[in-house]
Amino acid sequence: MSNTTIRLTLRIWRQEGPQQAGAFVSYALEPLSPDLSLLEALDCLNETLLMAGERPVCFDHDCREGICGACGFMVNGQAHGPQRATSVCQLYLRHFRDGDTLTLEPWRARAFPLQQDLSVDRSAFDRLLAAGGYVSVNTGSAPAANALLVGREQAEQAFAAASCIGCGACVAACPNASASLFVAAKLGHLSLLPQGQPERQRRSAALQGAMVAEGFGSCSNQLECSAVCPKEISADWISRMNRSG
Repeated sequence: MSNTTIRLTLRIWRQEGPQQAGAFVSYALEPLSPDLSLLEALDCLNETLLMAGERPVCFDHDCREGICGACGFMVNGQAHGPQRATSVCQLYLRHFRDGDTLTLEPWRARAFPLQQDLSVDRSAFDRLLAAGGYVSVNTGSAPAANALLVGREQAEQAFAAASCIGCGACVAACPNASASLFVAAKLGHLSLLPQGQPERQRRSAALQGAMVAEGFGSCSNQLECSAVCPKEISADWISRMNRSG
């Protein structure tokens, strides 16, 4: 741990629930170790709030290792904050300067209704996957690992698309709140594998139809989605999706 400390002001969107009015509330935090993550700084704030008998700040989190995609909010207007290829749980205070003010607010999208404070309901992603983000298989014993051969380049491309963690940053960053990068990544990794070929066309139509039904916007080709993606998934997958119909 570093011997230095840092002072920050967290300007946080506080909202009791979806039907209540919300507002920004500022909290001064010091001293903080620069080796803390931003989520750990929120933990420190919540301990203070609980000791004072106040409601803690609500935010989503789980693994805190940049793997699960549970966490996510805007930091100074950027999804997951200023550090490229980093989810907010891996954003450390050493990336900020002593005395900085950080404005934290939830994803803003029609398809992600706010629950409380920094937490939004991202179950729309689950419904997209239920519509077609899977491969149907017959039950029974597992086939031999080498029964279906997959080339190295093909496997690497599929893995690159499958690295999406479903955090929703792409939706939050898009001016139209589009889920195109999320959907395109799912379509991409499944269509590249031989197991995904039989349902390829049906899957594409089902996922893109569900995206519209859930209230996500259309792609605006501004590439903000890939710029904020913590896994750096390329917007080229959207082009592939559009070409495939």
